[in-house]
Amino acid sequence: MSTDVRLHVSWLSRVVLLFGCLSHAFYIPGYSIRSYQENENLPLLVNKAYSDKSQLQYAYFDLPFVCPPTGHKHDGLSLASGHSVPLNLGEVLRGDRIKASDLEINMGQDIDCQYLCDRVVGRKEMQWAQQLIEEDYVVEWILDNLPGATSFVTVDRSRKYYAAGFKMGYKDFDIATGKERYYYYNHYTLVVRWRPAGGRAGDHGNKVVVGFEVYPKSISAGHRNETGCPLDVTADLDPLALYIPNNSSNLEEQFPDSSYIPEEVIDLDDGATMIIPYTYSVYFREEKEVEWANRWDLYFSDQAESSFTHWLAIVNSVIISGILGAVCIVIWGRTMQGDVKGRGDGVLEEARLRIGKRSDKKKSTTGLLEKISETGPDFDDLSSDEESLEEVSGWKLLHGDVFRPPPYGGLLAPLVGSGIQLVFMIAGLLGLSCAGVLNPSWRGGFWSVGVGLFVFAGGFSGYFSARVYKTFGGQNWRKNTMMTALLFPGLLFALIFVLNLFTWAQASSTALPFSTLLALACLWLLIQLPLVHLGSYYGFHRSPVWEHPTRTNAVPRQIPAQLWYTKHQIALVLGAGLVSFAVLFIELIFVFKSVYLDKSSYYYVFGFLSIISALLSITIAETVIITTYIQLCAENYHWWWQSFFVGGASGFWIFVYSMWYYTTRLHIDGFVSSLLFFSYSALACAVYSLATGTIGFLTAYMFVRRIYSGVKVD
Repeated sequence: MSTDVRLHVSWLSRVVLLFGCLSHAFYIPGYSIRSYQENENLPLLVNKAYSDKSQLQYAYFDLPFVCPPTGHKHDGLSLASGHSVPLNLGEVLRGDRIKASDLEINMGQDIDCQYLCDRVVGRKEMQWAQQLIEEDYVVEWILDNLPGATSFVTVDRSRKYYAAGFKMGYKDFDIATGKERYYYYNHYTLVVRWRPAGGRAGDHGNKVVVGFEVYPKSISAGHRNETGCPLDVTADLDPLALYIPNNSSNLEEQFPDSSYIPEEVIDLDDGATMIIPYTYSVYFREEKEVEWANRWDLYFSDQAESSFTHWLAIVNSVIISGILGAVCIVIWGRTMQGDVKGRGDGVLEEARLRIGKRSDKKKSTTGLLEKISETGPDFDDLSSDEESLEEVSGWKLLHGDVFRPPPYGGLLAPLVGSGIQLVFMIAGLLGLSCAGVLNPSWRGGFWSVGVGLFVFAGGFSGYFSARVYKTFGGQNWRKNTMMTALLFPGLLFALIFVLNLFTWAQASSTALPFSTLLALACLWLLIQLPLVHLGSYYGFHRSPVWEHPTRTNAVPRQIPAQLWYTKHQIALVLGAGLVSFAVLFIELIFVFKSVYLDKSSYYYVFGFLSIISALLSITIAETVIITTYIQLCAENYHWWWQSFFVGGASGFWIFVYSMWYYTTRLHIDGFVSSLLFFSYSALACAVYSLATGTIGFLTAYMFVRRIYSGVKVD
């Protein structure tokens, strides 16, 4: 065999091995199928408790009122109960704490009732359970990578859909006392829906899981047999109330009309306890209507109903973008008409001379040219020559100052570099999500890939930051490199660390472990920083500076008095941002609903979101072109920062919308939960503004270069 052939086979084997490793790294519906033989053990994993009313999550086994793990190892499994399942970075970031449980589930084996444990709890543990029930916390169990679901049917009973997780209990009035009590779910009926596996596995009788439903029930501690199970699980039994009688009999007499005794009156350490017995049932049911590849569709409850709204969002975006596009076409025609008609851009100096000859002969030609350059032509004397006036007025007079480096350019360049990094990350996430690689079945995949793309894009960040910095005339490229590598990632890491201090104090799984923080710091300092340095070196030393079509004057031009719509820059920026926000508004409703209001559902319409994102980018580019042209026509050449702010201004309106959403739609209680909401909302808006601001800056730069490319001044 020749050397070339051997080399080709060697590389081919490596590629095959690489794809083989990647196929085990993530889970794609329809491909990573796990089938089970009859009586084979199905490991049930417990994860966490979470709520739509709180930003704090808790690991299941950290709850002091649930059955503690026994450390028992099921047949055929490598993990004993209570041992953690290896998690990827994304799972840790989203607060997952997955561990093996003691529940015994074997394929095809129904269990009418199985005793689990008796948990003795005191008043503190009982009150914590009451608080979680009050805040509508739900529990997530996992079987064959499917979260245990609460099953619902539509009003017309034509379709079933799922909500991930199941509630911990409920609140109701006690008929005997007339007081409000908290009732805890302590019996779980697990329904595993299966169908025959396809291919050779199905020929051998293997089965695949296509559904996992949990039906919790509250059953009092009495009327149980010798095994610890209720005498009849299916009967209408008395529920288990989270209630411990008070030691002092006069407390209830002191508060006769209250549904609870104030906490400051009750002694939480009086030693009083209650017993919570835990049992479960397992039933296997064949499901012929659901294919394995479509088993996640039931979790997308509003897929059919919301399609019309998504298309409405696209139509709304197209209309706004089309109107702005028409304005941009008019602007482009006016700026380019000199090239088409053969006048204006290339003969600016000639026009000035013509105007000078027609002016007052007592003034010298040189003095007239200086007057035209500084204050513009005398409209009273030159009103007869409108074409010449148009050629030397407005934006064309800025040819010697329009590319003057902006103030604080050393800060703008790193921001543009970080924005390019975020644009690359967002585009990669949307593309992979549309391709189906990132989906709910790959738990934590979205966050893991997002961090990976962000770190990898450090090279692009350094490259573009260096080129912008070099264009501004900067010389200290090492300083710019460190600013790019440390500014935004450093602020991001500092915010996460500070918020972690609050979540650590709450013993919440939302807090990142110290090892995870250390891993993130290593990714930042040991991988991203060298990539930024490499990209910056190449962009500054190996790439030529961006050449401008006109030379910059030594003395800055005085900016004339501005009109009201260019004088108040903040109003102009916020108004332009409101236009971009209108493109995103409708789709933003679904994003907020999935992230904050209904955490048990999944945002799935990444195809629609990608279309909206593309239209949003076009709208931002059009808005920046319009505002930049208005500013240049007002003879104001400070367009660098304005283009960046106009591009990112819609992030301000998104944050305003999040505050409105918090006030009117959410029911978040507690200082820490509110702090997490506003901090993460501000962080998301900052990320968005950096990305869109960079799009606006680059659009304005290309627009300005293009319109001044025909202006030639000797």
